[in-house]
Amino acid sequence: MEPILIYGFPSGSSMGLVAALEWLGKPYRLCRVDMLGEMREASYARINARHETPAFVDDRGLVLTETMAIAAWLEARDTGRRISFDPLSREADRMHQLMSFVNTGFTAAFTPHWVALEMDPPDPELQSVLRTWGRERVIERHDKLEDMIGDTPFLVGDRPTLADAVLVGVARWLDFHAVADRDRWPKLAALRKRLEADPAVIYATALENGESHPGSGTCLGHVPLAEVIDRFGT
Repeated sequence: MEPILIYGFPSGSSMGLVAALEWLGKPYRLCRVDMLGEMREASYARINARHETPAFVDDRGLVLTETMAIAAWLEARDTGRRISFDPLSREADRMHQLMSFVNTGFTAAFTPHWVALEMDPPDPELQSVLRTWGRERVIERHDKLEDMIGDTPFLVGDRPTLADAVLVGVARWLDFHAVADRDRWPKLAALRKRLEADPAVIYATALENGESHPGSGTCLGHVPLAEVIDRFGT
């Protein structure tokens, strides 16, 4: 069977993994999940007990969760090295380093903003504190990433890889939460502009927004969440 990526909206970090599957060029399917609605329902725990996206059903029908684990699955099957590198190469080491940074401290810096946004019932005073603290953390993590970016068009070399896929779904949260102007970090802003113009990222973003888009043809369609839970949930 073709693997199935379960990706979330709105503005899910998993959007980048849709782009990665397009770059990989092998058949796959998708399952689109409302993170503010159906992902919170009890039945979703059969796919991911932490009620998070992304999740992934592999070609044996087994469920895998966590971004880095899914990226590792894709990397191991990237025989043509379209989104990764020889595992013993320096480029592979750098890709893993950047992916790890983005998936840990960079992504986590936005947590206060998400907590403030989703707080129910609202607590304006606490939400203000969270956003102020979160802004400081987001800016500091952006400063660090700006220093890590080299002089290549993408994070590791002249083509997008898994590192760029992990970044592109999260970097836009800067705009979503109105933390700061992206031009404050010129290298990161230029990288984001290149990635956002990439056909695979345009395709992934359109699907996330519920729009129809032809893509590369390697996506064989969407599977309803209820069917994924029924067939593959534990």
